[in-house]
Order: sequence, then C-alpha cells, then structure tokens
Amino acid sequence: MSVAKKQYKRVTVKSLVEMKANGEKISMLTAYDFTMAKILDGSGIDVLLVGDSASNVMAGHETTLPITLDQMIYHASSVVRAIERCLVVVDLPFGSYQSDPKEALRSAIRIMKESGGHSIKLEGGKEVKESIKRILNAGIPVMGHLGLTPQSIYKFGTYTVRAKEEEEAEKLMEDALMLERIGCFALVLEKVPASLAKKVADVLTIPVIGIGAGNGVDGQVLVTHDMIGMTHEFNPRFLRRYLDLYKDMTGAFENYISDVKSGDFPSEKEQY
Repeated sequence: MSVAKKQYKRVTVKSLVEMKANGEKISMLTAYDFTMAKILDGSGIDVLLVGDSASNVMAGHETTLPITLDQMIYHASSVVRAIERCLVVVDLPFGSYQSDPKEALRSAIRIMKESGGHSIKLEGGKEVKESIKRILNAGIPVMGHLGLTPQSIYKFGTYTVRAKEEEEAEKLMEDALMLERIGCFALVLEKVPASLAKKVADVLTIPVIGIGAGNGVDGQVLVTHDMIGMTHEFNPRFLRRYLDLYKDMTGAFENYISDVKSGDFPSEKEQY
C-alpha cells in the first residue's frame, strides 16, 4: 500500500530523517548563485548544496582545494537569499576545519552567521571527529561525507571508486556509524560500490545521500551544471544529463551574434 507523501512547506534536518523513515527519496542538487537557486527551490528540490565544487564549476580550478571560506560564504549568501522551501547545506572548504577543532568551529560559525545557511558539510571520518563534535556542540547541524573525498585528492591521487577493498569498506562503515553516533543529521557517500552504499543506508537511521553510490541509498545529489549539460567535458558513469544546455546556449549566442552583426537586432518593436 502506498503512503501519501508529506508536503513540507519548509525542509529541515528533521524533515530529511522523516523522509527516510517514510521511504521517500531525497532530492539534492548544487547551487552557487541566486538565479539558479531561485529556479531550483521553485522546482521543489529538497536540499541545495553550496558545494566547494564551486571551485571547479564557477572559478575553473582543477580541484576543490583553492576555494576560500570567504568565497564559500559569498556563494552561500547568494543562494540563501533565493530560497523559500529547501534546506541549504554549505561545504566547509579545505583548510578550514581539518587540523584544529577550534578553527573548525570558527569556520562553521562564520558560515552560519554571515551566509544564513542552515547546516554545514565536511569530509572525513574519525580524522575529523573532534572538529565535528565541537561544531555539533554549538548547535550547528552537520552533514558528513565519506567515500571519495575530493579535498583529499592529492592523498588518493585519483578520482576512482573508493572502498572496493574489504579493509577500506570496513573503515567506511565504521566511520559512517561514528558520524551517526556523534550526531550528524545525514551522510553523503561519493563513488563507492552500490552494494556497500546500500549496506550503510540500511544500517543507519540518518539519511544517506549518494553520488555514484547506486540506488540503494536514501537520496541522490548531482552537480546541477553537469546534469543540465552546461558542462560537457565531464562524463562519469553516474551522471545523467537531463538537458544539453551547452548546445542550446551556444546556438542562442551564435544567433544573437549573427543578428547583431546583420543589424536585425534590435528591430523596430525592440526599441523606444
């Protein structure tokens, strides 16, 4: 028997736990600016992630490492001003939390106070346990992130699938249980085997959001610019493109250039 889907006027961290308990999948996408966030929120998305992927998507860096805390606050502020319904999660950038729990708390507080975001996300397990606990003790909701952790790319040396071997899979499960135990409200699993991701989702009571982690988890996240085809060089197996905006936008720009060059634009109706 199907259960009627609850309508949320405002999605909160509590809403996501309820959605998992009710068997409702959670939709999550990235946003870095006001205009895109406005469209996404209006479409009914559950969660917007102001990801440190802005370093790649918006600034053209090769990795997520260069983006700063100030830049993350700027992007998050732009997104928060656009939303009415969805939950906004903001990434803590590389260098703002890893080595010092006090610095982690200061970074998280800055994001919450200066951007208006609803929660933060950070990468890692037991290595950042003390940082997470300090942030949680301040009343700031935390989303965890395990599997492929892009901020550690130079440690791993590759963006390949993580936790394929038994030892790493066991550590991932231990870290996931620890993150739930200390109080994280949700967890992102990135590029891990689908069977492992399902085991984690089945064991945890908090929602598990996957990216390249199969369909056995509680929700999915993609980079918006990838799934609408604004980017076209990035083609991982887990990405489904719902539009080809690169092609459509290129065609529109070419038509505009042609119309300007020929004098066709503006027409009499398009001038005062």
